[in-house]
Amino acid sequence: MKTNLGARISNESFLSLFMLGVLVVLFGVACLFVPNFYRPQNMVNILTNNWFIVILGIGVTFLLITGNFDMSVGGNIAMTGVLSVWFCQAAGVSQNALANGLGLPYTAALVLALMCAMGIGAINAFFIARLKVPSIIITLGTMMLARGVAQIVTRGAQRNTSLPDAFGVLGNTAIPGTSVKVAVLVMIVLVVAAFVFEKLTVAGRRTYLIGANPEAARLSGIKVARHITLLYLASGLLAGITGILLASEFKAGVSGRAAGYEFDALVIALLGGVSIAGGFGSVLGMFVGAVILSVVTTAATGLLLSPDWQFTLKGLVTFIAILAQRFALDRRKA
Repeated sequence: MKTNLGARISNESFLSLFMLGVLVVLFGVACLFVPNFYRPQNMVNILTNNWFIVILGIGVTFLLITGNFDMSVGGNIAMTGVLSVWFCQAAGVSQNALANGLGLPYTAALVLALMCAMGIGAINAFFIARLKVPSIIITLGTMMLARGVAQIVTRGAQRNTSLPDAFGVLGNTAIPGTSVKVAVLVMIVLVVAAFVFEKLTVAGRRTYLIGANPEAARLSGIKVARHITLLYLASGLLAGITGILLASEFKAGVSGRAAGYEFDALVIALLGGVSIAGGFGSVLGMFVGAVILSVVTTAATGLLLSPDWQFTLKGLVTFIAILAQRFALDRRKA
């Protein structure tokens, strides 16, 4: 009988620990080649700079566990940010159309923008959960739909004038006594909530059952379509929260914002050991994957690599890390 630690822990925990080891190795290598990489402030930046990808990664992770994709999140961020600006811009103050908005109260503007973000999630859910259209197709379509709305509202540019003073508060307020912005605190709260949902709730376990065998889950009494619908609504809400925080940080709604974020969210989930086929993965693993991606990106910047080489390095590390995961799991099963 096997009695070692590796035999006693689940595959999800095993992969999380394995990727934590990969993270330590990558951090050590970066410290050797990048000057001052080990400094405390740099380590804080590594943990906090990618807060927006982590928030997106929560929704993407749970949907991947059910065997579904959400590639709409990047476009949803752009749309929500643009709409939050447009809704609360003062009305009729300028001859420039981009300086005029609907003049709604700030709180009402944010609520309405979040409802629009969840609307993208609802469209995804209707076609995927009800009509059984492949998720990759629908979510790529809604990604373009959301970004198209952002481009129409901004005329392909941005909106950044006639905003109330309150608009920039959320994205630029720091936790008292630190340089850490409130957005990072939002990320931490959401990650903890997602971890509790995953490990301690019946709905969290149902997510895994649906991913492992949707038909068996349905026959056991789980309302699969409703569960997937709720996950898509949650993913839309998370993208909306991210879009509002980014728009507030830069005090602008930009139609091109968050381009490629959907792929980064997918990458950190895969780096964290989430199975693209469903039924396997964890939020904790996704967070470790996000830190790995942040270490690689920060190290590439410190080495003064061009954006093209940074992109190549990120892809290479992702490829090697996922192969290492597969090798480690196969060896564990042997």
